[in-house]
Amino acid sequence: MQYSLLDLCPVPEGGDAAMALANSVDLARHAEAQGYHRFWLAEHHNMPGIASSATALVIGHVAAGTRSIRVGAGGIMLPNHAPLQVAEAFGTLATLYPDRIDLGLGRAPGTDGVTARALRRHMDQSDRFPEDVMELLHYLDAPRVDAPVRAIPGEGTAVPVWILGSSLYGAQLAAYLGLPYAFASHFAPDHLEEAAAQYRQLFHPSQWLEAPHFMMAVGVCAADTDEEATYLRSSQVLAFARLRMGNPGKLPRPTGDLSEVPAAMLREVDRVLGCSAVGSSETVARRLAELIAHHKPDEVMVTGMIHDHAKRLESHRIAAKVLATL
Repeated sequence: MQYSLLDLCPVPEGGDAAMALANSVDLARHAEAQGYHRFWLAEHHNMPGIASSATALVIGHVAAGTRSIRVGAGGIMLPNHAPLQVAEAFGTLATLYPDRIDLGLGRAPGTDGVTARALRRHMDQSDRFPEDVMELLHYLDAPRVDAPVRAIPGEGTAVPVWILGSSLYGAQLAAYLGLPYAFASHFAPDHLEEAAAQYRQLFHPSQWLEAPHFMMAVGVCAADTDEEATYLRSSQVLAFARLRMGNPGKLPRPTGDLSEVPAAMLREVDRVLGCSAVGSSETVARRLAELIAHHKPDEVMVTGMIHDHAKRLESHRIAAKVLATL
């Protein structure tokens, strides 16, 4: 089983975007040395605590700073972009870094409605996601000199395209198209089991993939002790709660006092972040083994936002050591 890493390029309190981008490259280098298969970055906009809004640019930055690990988008929010522009951007990346670039596609805007309007300039209420995915796939397919529109660079690069999702829609579309599927269980675990089952049951072999390939995402915060890991994870809990309450900001410093968050909101955050492994190496190993045995993913992608960069490196080092044994 392959294991990979999702980075949201977090901007910590007391830091800035330049620090976040430098930390992401450093994390990718460590991930490469520790056996992680992929290093993905996600598109978010208008969020003070996330520096990966220009996702393709950050992917190029990380790919330039590493040697062999696959680098990709987890994902590009396709409604925000013309398929041709995405094909050209990722075709360029694949030309610069052959056989190292992945392209995960999401259906959500990755931001609020006002920012989505600023991104798109117009708001089309129709859902063209399946058509846009197919258009993008054709741009990356074998060159056709008679095609009225061609992605150059892009055509012939065959960048692996993934469908991302947190509902049954993405699972069904990925199965119908015969594409690999990644489920966002690290923040939306409700439909994980059903989505995995539907994807596997409905999968049609395609020119891109002969058999289903299912990846689940798991939040990880590992440290020397369970108590330290819980303390470090408080940064992510607080950041997520503030986002849900309409007050997003930089990644907070860890705290033992979460009293600013209403009890009902804390329960909701615990629920949506429930697909996670938090604790010492032994605790994380038990939890990851349970999740993997139950869901039987082809690949696991771990993620976790920790304020202290050195502690984040250590958390992912522990996770890699555990995952290598599973």
